[in-house]
Amino acid sequence: MAGPRYLVHTVPETEEYLDDIANDMVTRFRIPLAEAVARINRHWEGKTFDSEDDLIFHEMPEFWADLLYYGAEVPYWDPDADRSKWNPIPAPPADSSAWTL
Repeated sequence: MAGPRYLVHTVPETEEYLDDIANDMVTRFRIPLAEAVARINRHWEGKTFDSEDDLIFHEMPEFWADLLYYGAEVPYWDPDADRSKWNPIPAPPADSSAWTL
């Protein structure tokens, strides 16, 4: 039996939101879903999101996708920004527990 996809404590609404973030990374950055989930896990492993008031919901999925893909040094957050010269942070190492898919 497969284990959980996300290494965070969630309620169904939060898991759907994490799925939205992962799907945004897959669509915009053309990375595999497994990598998107691993990036989420690396960033939030061990955290608890159990309420609609959690900080995660104060930003749109695109914000989190940019942060998880490019790191904290995102030059500007405009959705239409030219990201062609931005460098993504490396995905978690292949032997990392963040890879759950």
